[in-house]
This record gives sequence, structure tokens and C-alpha cells, in this order.
Amino acid sequence: MIKRAILAPVLLLLGVYLFLNPGGSGGVGEIFATFWPTLFVIPLGLLFQWMYFSLVGPKGVGLLVPGGILLTAGAVSQLAQMFGIWSYMWPGFILAVAVGLFQLYWFGSRNKWLLIPINILTVLSLLFFAVFSIDSLLSRLIFVQPLVAIALVLGGAWMLVERKKEW
Repeated sequence: MIKRAILAPVLLLLGVYLFLNPGGSGGVGEIFATFWPTLFVIPLGLLFQWMYFSLVGPKGVGLLVPGGILLTAGAVSQLAQMFGIWSYMWPGFILAVAVGLFQLYWFGSRNKWLLIPINILTVLSLLFFAVFSIDSLLSRLIFVQPLVAIALVLGGAWMLVERKKEW
């Protein structure tokens, strides 16, 4: 069962990679360099999750923190490595800590004080994702900036000259 759970995603990702990169060198070094998160980080995160859910149960709830962090960081690293988007995916490492703490909250004693760092880290991560994604999108669409500038100027001018209506 464990062999199947670990080997299946590795074979799936390897097949997708080879399918998407038919003319590439595809040597062992290149495959290793591309799939290091799937080979090392994600299985370690799954090991911590498996240890909690299968072996120790509620008394070992602390295993979920590194498990959630490693699993999320591994997924973020794998996506970034495969598609070359490290500059956009780095907020996922902030989100990884929030995921680990959320698992501690959800499966632990539901300490409400854990929700403060969870929410701060989640909002911070999503904010950085949004800012860097929107910035990347707008920088690729050069013609959008003048349109946005004109819309802002017209909107501000309209607000200045608009008459106040009595309610």
C-alpha cells in the first residue's frame, strides 16, 4: 500500500514530464533536478502525516506541523521547479507554515489562539500571491497601464466635478 502511494505520484509526474519534454535530454540528472521535491520533500511530509494518522493518533498531534509544512512546501517547490515560476511561488512557503499550524489546530485541542498566526500567515501569503501575480500580468500587458492611468484620471476628475446630491 505504501509502495503504491509513493510510487504512483512519482511515476505519474515522470510520465507527464517526459510527455511534455519529448526532445529534451531527459537524462537522470535532469529528472533528478526537476523532481527533487517529489523524491525527498513530499514523501517526508507524507511520512509525518502517516505517522500521526496510522501510528500515534491524537497524542502525537505535533507530527502534523512538520508534515503539513513539508507537504505544502514540497508541492510549491515541485510546481515552481516544473514550470520555472520560483519568483511567483515563494509565498507558498509562508502558506506552508499556516497549513502546518492549521492541522495542529484542527486535529488538536482547537486552541483559538492558534488562529491568530494562521490567519496572519494565510492573508500575508495570499496577498503576496495576488500582488506578484497581478504585477506579472500587468507587466506583460504593456498597453494596459495607459488605459488604467486614463481611467484613474477620468474617475478622479469626475468625482471632483460631480455635484453633491441631497438625499
